[in-house]
Amino acid sequence: MSSKTDTEVIINGKVYTLSGYESEEYLQKVASYINNKINEYSKIDSFRRLPLDTQNVLLQLNVADDYFKAKKQISLLEEELQTKEKELYDLKHELISSQIRLENAENAAKQAKKDSKGNDSKNNHTVK
Repeated sequence: MSSKTDTEVIINGKVYTLSGYESEEYLQKVASYINNKINEYSKIDSFRRLPLDTQNVLLQLNVADDYFKAKKQISLLEEELQTKEKELYDLKHELISSQIRLENAENAAKQAKKDSKGNDSKNNHTVK
């Protein structure tokens, strides 16, 4: 198990100590994401006029919205990956079947050529 990381981050101008088993870089990235959300919504006049608790709930809702959209995108990508993997499997199977048919056809052609040469030498007897 990874060691626990404590790191100080600044969120909305306040210093917080975050603790977790993730890297310090990751914890800073999380704080940066929250700061970006706060900055994004702080630019909207109607948001700034709301009470602080309402602002916080709206930020939480938007973070949750981002999470669920990302989760849905992952599901869609996983489904697409499964479809592509099945297509790849089917194409490999088709390729192998085609290679076997080609090999059989080549062997049949070789055998026919041998048979044809054998028949030619039998038919080339001359009578004197």
